[in-house]
Amino acid sequence: MLNALVTNLAAEGEQNPLIPAWYDIIWSGLWFLIILVVVWKVALPRLTKILDERSAAIEGNIAKADEAQKQAEAALEEYTRQLAEARVEAGEIREAAREDGKKIVAEAKETAAAEAARITTAAHAQIEAERQAAFVSLRSEVGTLAIDLAGGVVGETLSDDARAAAVVDRFLADLEASSTVQQAQGPVA
Repeated sequence: MLNALVTNLAAEGEQNPLIPAWYDIIWSGLWFLIILVVVWKVALPRLTKILDERSAAIEGNIAKADEAQKQAEAALEEYTRQLAEARVEAGEIREAAREDGKKIVAEAKETAAAEAARITTAAHAQIEAERQAAFVSLRSEVGTLAIDLAGGVVGETLSDDARAAAVVDRFLADLEASSTVQQAQGPVA
């Protein structure tokens, strides 16, 4: 349809509607040059400035990020080093505590052994003292009983202390001698 219209107009001698008039081309070219100069002189420098600022900001942020990354890596290395030192120190403290514990246990054992030896010695001394006291007490009681029995058997009173003591000592010596002979021979089965 457009083709038919162009063909009809061309046949009538009129100008082609698709080709503008020469004054439209001049005015359009003039305004194009004015807009081109304004864009070239005003808009383009502003746009370039904004893009340069953004580029600088991005580069600055990248530099800051790189610096922060380096600081973080340095802090991590420092932390790792301190952690390793703390572990070594903790190991040394544990080992020292073990050694101290062993020393304390050894000292406690020595103290306990010395105390046990002292208590044992004191107990043996006390037992010996009690045995001697019992022996003396029994000796006097046996002596008194022996004198009373001997007086009953003999029929006379043994009132002389020296004579009675000699009789009691002789009787106890015979008793101890017979006890010693029986222990040497062993139990009779």
